[in-house]
Amino acid sequence: MTNKFLMATILIGFMAIAVPTLAKAQGVPQTITAVEVKVVATGYRTSQIVGSTVMNDAKESIGKIDDLIIAQDKHIVFAVVSVGGFLGAGSKLVAIQYDQLRPHPDNQGFVLTGATKDSLKALPEFSYNK
Repeated sequence: MTNKFLMATILIGFMAIAVPTLAKAQGVPQTITAVEVKVVATGYRTSQIVGSTVMNDAKESIGKIDDLIIAQDKHIVFAVVSVGGFLGAGSKLVAIQYDQLRPHPDNQGFVLTGATKDSLKALPEFSYNK
């Protein structure tokens, strides 16, 4: 997971530099919006999310967050969840929209309301593009 996090960080950093540079080079005016840094500071780092347990309403562990992916076109965030298996062997990766997850009240991972291991296993298998 550390390599994936490092690659994601490098990719996001590259996009943050390359996209504005390309737009400026093509003569597109840039508008940068200031953000409230105190609000940003209360958010979750990807390092706090990846590896977290996903639970259902009955507080049963139904998977672990394996990765986060941001769609290129609409900037939608997806969570890749590893479900089933034992110690990572034989598990299945599925993708869900990150906004379906709610932080667990005790900071013990995330809750996916209405989900079970079986409902996650029934989702299409996710695989990374090579």
